[in-house]
Amino acid sequence: MVVTLFDPWKSRLCTCSRKYSLNPYTGCSHSCIYCYITSYIPRGYEARLKKNIFKDLKRELPNLNRKIPITMSNSSDPYQPIEREYKITRKVLKMLSEFKVQIITKSDLVTRDSDLLSQMKAAVAITVTTLDEELAGKLEPLAPSPHDRLKAMEHLISHGIPVSARIDPIIPYINENAEELVKELSHIGVKHITSSTFKPRYDSWRRLRETFPEETEKLHSLYFDKGERKQNSSYLPEGLRLKLMKGVRQACKKHSISFATCREGLNINTAESCDGIHLIN
Repeated sequence: MVVTLFDPWKSRLCTCSRKYSLNPYTGCSHSCIYCYITSYIPRGYEARLKKNIFKDLKRELPNLNRKIPITMSNSSDPYQPIEREYKITRKVLKMLSEFKVQIITKSDLVTRDSDLLSQMKAAVAITVTTLDEELAGKLEPLAPSPHDRLKAMEHLISHGIPVSARIDPIIPYINENAEELVKELSHIGVKHITSSTFKPRYDSWRRLRETFPEETEKLHSLYFDKGERKQNSSYLPEGLRLKLMKGVRQACKKHSISFATCREGLNINTAESCDGIHLIN
């Protein structure tokens, strides 16, 4: 199936409302070092087209509940570099014109489809982990720059498309101070922020250690001695996660932005939905 109900892990930590998941691509070429998809998707950093996606969608869409939103995408950015040529996501959006749709992306290419999104029941969530261009280049080597993502947000909001931001993941000693980022997002007009701490698996921890050896030396005991293991991921101690997330929440409160965490098990959300899907309509 191309369209499935979200949360394949059936996690007790997931607080998302009922929604469908649709990935036009398999794998993601943005190659973010903290990404979890390489732990379960072969050739995870190699984006390729979903086979028979249009044929399968044509068969599946009539059987879906149109009251349930569809998110694109949860394990592969719908705006891969190859999307510029193939326009698969744009074609899929045209097929979803009668559904509620949320786009989740790191790419400014989403602005290309503002003509479609502005006419749909749609919202866009854009991930920005830092304003520091050099740091972003280490964390997200092949993703568009933070500057380009902020410009994309401005463009979408100017076209009447609701936009939320994901400050995800927060990594101690690397990007834990989100105050300036939240301030910048508020100036743009973002109304909701979802944030989460880094939850490494074996492969993502290896990449982080190779890129940030000094920081991971300090992080090691926090994750693997004092932290805990949940569903194949390592978590920071709950008290530290609470402190980090409260820091983002306080910045959001200061700038009148709603806030929520993702898979943290912390009861500190201030929004109707954790993922910003409430912004649709």
